[in-house]
Parts: sequence; structure tokens; C-alpha cells
Amino acid sequence: QVQLVESGGGSVQAGGSLRLSCAASGFPDTLVVMGWFRQAPGKEREWVAGIYTGTGSTYYADSVKARFTISQDNAKNTLYLQMSSLKPEDSAMYYCAADYRRWTQYTISDPLRYDYWGQGTQVTVSS
Repeated sequence: QVQLVESGGGSVQAGGSLRLSCAASGFPDTLVVMGWFRQAPGKEREWVAGIYTGTGSTYYADSVKARFTISQDNAKNTLYLQMSSLKPEDSAMYYCAADYRRWTQYTISDPLRYDYWGQGTQVTVSS
């Protein structure tokens, strides 16, 4: 059974840090791409960061660049998102996403690039 399980969310004051984790299991093939998205109440889902698992190439939304770091532990099949200098506007439900398709028309920031999604972990940043 394919699973993506996020953890690490919580409440923090502005300027603080959190590290999200996403444990992947049950996939029939090696994951090619993994990413983090977020969605705040009343807003559209927003891409945060992505990583191509084979090359380790990472990409970030402008809103989080230099504050967030996406990384992976291949031995543990786990994706991380280290979040620093958190702002109230970072408050949202954060979702992990993954896919093992090697060739698609979608970019790493497009939700359609990903076939598999976790249930989400809540991040709340207070001012």
C-alpha cells in the first residue's frame, strides 16, 4: 500500500523553525520527484519546494527561498522540509507529494506532476 505520511507540524512563533518529515512506503518503483505544497484556509494550494530524487536537484518557490530547505534521506525513504525564519503567512496545511513517473509534461511545481499525496501536517506561525 502506497503511503506518504507527514509529521513535524506544530505551532511556533514568528522567526522560529520547524522541520517537516514525509515517510514514503509501498511504492512499486523508485520515486523520481518529491515535493511540498501548502494550502491555507480560503487560498489555493501553493507549491513550496521540490526535489528530483536521482540528481538531488532542488527548487523553491520565491516566497520561501533562502528560508526553507528541502532534502531527502534515500536510505530512510524520507523527505524533509527545514523551515526557518517562519512568518505568519507560512501558516498552512503542508502536504508531501511524490511520483515515480520519469517522463511527464508537468513541471516540478505543478500539482499534476504528482500522483501521490500525503494527508498533511498543520503549521501555525503566530506573530
